[in-house]
Amino acid sequence: MAWAGCHDSWSMMRAAVTGVLVGALLTSSLPPHEIPLRLSVGTGGEGGVYFDYGSGLASAVLARPDDTEIVAIPTAASVENNRLVAAGAVDAAFSLADVAALAVAGEPPFDAPMPVAAIARLYDNHTHLVVRADAPHTEIADLEGATVSMGASGSGTEMMAERLLALAGLDEITEEERAAGAAGVVPTRLPIGESARALEEGRVDAFFWSGGLPTRAVAELAARTPIRLIDLAEFVPALVEEYGEFFTEMPVPAGTYEDVPAVRTIGVPSLLVVNERMPDEVAGELTRLLFDSRSDLVGVHPVALHLNPRSAIATLPVPLHPGAAAYYRSMKYAYDSSGA
Repeated sequence: MAWAGCHDSWSMMRAAVTGVLVGALLTSSLPPHEIPLRLSVGTGGEGGVYFDYGSGLASAVLARPDDTEIVAIPTAASVENNRLVAAGAVDAAFSLADVAALAVAGEPPFDAPMPVAAIARLYDNHTHLVVRADAPHTEIADLEGATVSMGASGSGTEMMAERLLALAGLDEITEEERAAGAAGVVPTRLPIGESARALEEGRVDAFFWSGGLPTRAVAELAARTPIRLIDLAEFVPALVEEYGEFFTEMPVPAGTYEDVPAVRTIGVPSLLVVNERMPDEVAGELTRLLFDSRSDLVGVHPVALHLNPRSAIATLPVPLHPGAAAYYRSMKYAYDSSGA
């Protein structure tokens, strides 16, 4: 994990947070390719697309002839990732665009504006609400009285689940409250792999997940246990009105998961984010590594097919990092303050 020597104050802050000293310095007077980078990337839970994408990027970079290194670090995903990037505990991370926008604005669940900037818009996440195929639930309102995994604590999935339950008029209640006759759902907060296992074993009645198509943990579950996805498209207008223009209606086509019928759901862009104080040359080199690795990433997960410089710059209201913008300009993809 190495940044420019002229940015010692930032490197010192990172070392204080992570307890790791900067091992090799990238001097700003040198072209970024002359000294290899050492960077960490916060991903998400194992079985999710962020985890696969980050691990794929690390493997692709490892195969390069120089000593550039990217280390993929499993995390709870979006909310935690923005905090880690802002604190300097990781160099880059994956995030849902609506969560990163809240971090930049300093709105809940964040206590103050965070120094977060985007490297690229990557692809659109699809919100999943997964139940067993023989479950009686056909819409969110049917979950009253159910035990539901909301996603990992500190994830964008958790935030989306909380918003959708609120829009459906469902309260979160305890086991004791349910036993006493209270209405609502009993939440548990599990990462994607554990959510899938809990549904298979009957420990939860449903789970939420926000990820690219297909998500490995869901695909593996569908191959073992008949499942369905609940249609969520009706909530898109309310989400847009309440939280902004991040949300679109998107399909989950039939065949995405074994024997799972098509549904409509909620799409949210995914971003790769960094600290706004990352040196421009490092951010530019990271952007170049991302696009240079595209063919390898497609082999890891088909969502990498959506990595395109024309759409990658559309990150507002999360600002595009100046180093990333310089890369896109160098590749003759114009960037201006409108993000167009």
